[in-house]
Amino acid sequence: MEAARGQETRHGNPRDFESISESMTRQDHKNLLSSGYGIGDIPGSNIQCELTDAIASNAWLYTPRSAISETEAVSAGSKELHAYRTVSGVNGPLVILGDVKFPKYAEIVRLTLADGTQRTGQVLEVSGKKAVVQVFEGTSGIDAKNTTCEFTGDILRTPVSEDMLGRVFNGSGKPKDKGPSILAEDYLDIQGQPINPSSRIYPEEMIQTGISSIDVMNSIARGQKIPIFSASGLPHDEIAAQICRQAGLVKVSNKSVMDSDIENFAIVFAAMGVNMETARFFMQDFKENGSMENVCLFLNLANDPTIERIITPRIALTTAEYLAYQCEKHVLVILTDMSSYAEALREVSAAREEVPGRRGFPGYMYTDLATIYERAGRVEGRSGSITQIPILTMPNDDITHPIPDLTGYITEGQIYVDRQLHNRQIYPPINVLPSLSRLMKSAIGENMTREDHSDVSNQLYACYAIGKDVQSMKAVVGEEALSPEDLLYLEFLTKFEKNFITQGAYENRSVFDSLDIGWELLRIFPKELLKRIPEKILDKYYPR
Repeated sequence: MEAARGQETRHGNPRDFESISESMTRQDHKNLLSSGYGIGDIPGSNIQCELTDAIASNAWLYTPRSAISETEAVSAGSKELHAYRTVSGVNGPLVILGDVKFPKYAEIVRLTLADGTQRTGQVLEVSGKKAVVQVFEGTSGIDAKNTTCEFTGDILRTPVSEDMLGRVFNGSGKPKDKGPSILAEDYLDIQGQPINPSSRIYPEEMIQTGISSIDVMNSIARGQKIPIFSASGLPHDEIAAQICRQAGLVKVSNKSVMDSDIENFAIVFAAMGVNMETARFFMQDFKENGSMENVCLFLNLANDPTIERIITPRIALTTAEYLAYQCEKHVLVILTDMSSYAEALREVSAAREEVPGRRGFPGYMYTDLATIYERAGRVEGRSGSITQIPILTMPNDDITHPIPDLTGYITEGQIYVDRQLHNRQIYPPINVLPSLSRLMKSAIGENMTREDHSDVSNQLYACYAIGKDVQSMKAVVGEEALSPEDLLYLEFLTKFEKNFITQGAYENRSVFDSLDIGWELLRIFPKELLKRIPEKILDKYYPR
């Protein structure tokens, strides 16, 4: 009898049930039963039920008519919903429910608190009649006696529309800018649809960011996923904002005009666990450069529930997929800070008492991160694309930490923001030596950027690396012991950091301007030392 208290099972269209049950009191239901509606249809509804009065309870138990089989109920278009008041415990962001009838993994649960507040959760674990539910808005205020949990039988979907551009939402996808609710054009599963690997198009078009150290040394292709590895106190937000301001396709003659049209470009920005200052910085920057109408923001701030960070990047990417594959836009997705996301994942894992992996993070974190990062790319038959730039802060500047370590395995390179360069007032403080773009080779060269691009990049990289070695040697043996050749590399090192890496936050250099600056630096050396550039290219560009 105790299990029956506070438990209800409904059959029929849930919307029909809600519209009728809200206008009917308990006495109305008793009157219907006494009027002969016990095993028939409640007027105005397709709900077929009989009411069993639960003794001394303010909830009722609805059970399906025995005459209707489960198959018939489905074929009639009906949907089964279960609501329970059987909360047996709360542990961190998790709610444990007992005596649950057929709970399903990943099913969405609507929780109604005693004061009428509604929250959303998802079934994380099923064990017999026990279900563990992860509550996205946090478990504060949930009590075992008065909280009602309704199992919807559906997965988590988010409303999507082209009207979402220019709007600001919270981490759960609800409007935060005091604007109206979104008139959804579709409701999509936030986990996304799996992409057939054979239908993926290899990224081959270079995105020009206007930043020399990225465009020449670590070129980004449209549809690539490339993270920014940063640390606390470094200007990764400013770099991401500059990329948003200046990003555009390198103009190639055989591409359509529509492909590089500003109207065809959109930005989806998802913030997880950031402070209000960071959120305000991005919003202000988007407004000042006039791109706010092409930006969709999802903000989970530092004072918002930690657990909400689990769904924020997935809602953002679902929106990006709709804009890219349905509206055929080229979407740039910025996710900051992925370290906050990973820590939220660790919190849920600890609450579930799972066996921890490195540094307490769950063993499945690699797989979980891959479900986010792998949603970038281009698909055959669709004009749109998704380019991802996740930002993560490395704890204690440690690149071997599990978060950057696993991210590096999944993504196609990284942009490394260096604290030593930042301390020397160099902006952007991008260290080109540990930075990498694995898709660079397919996006540069003749008919893409310029024929000398690859060779200039390799030669600059080699000279900078040798210059760093000479600088270390100078600290040991002194400048007097260095050869004339070593001194040339030292001169190159200084000028490379001062003239090539350093540029203004609003300085937009084309890739051709950046290549010309690179050639100016390489002319410090005699031709014989430029061993990574073919003779043909040297003859054409070196004498200028």
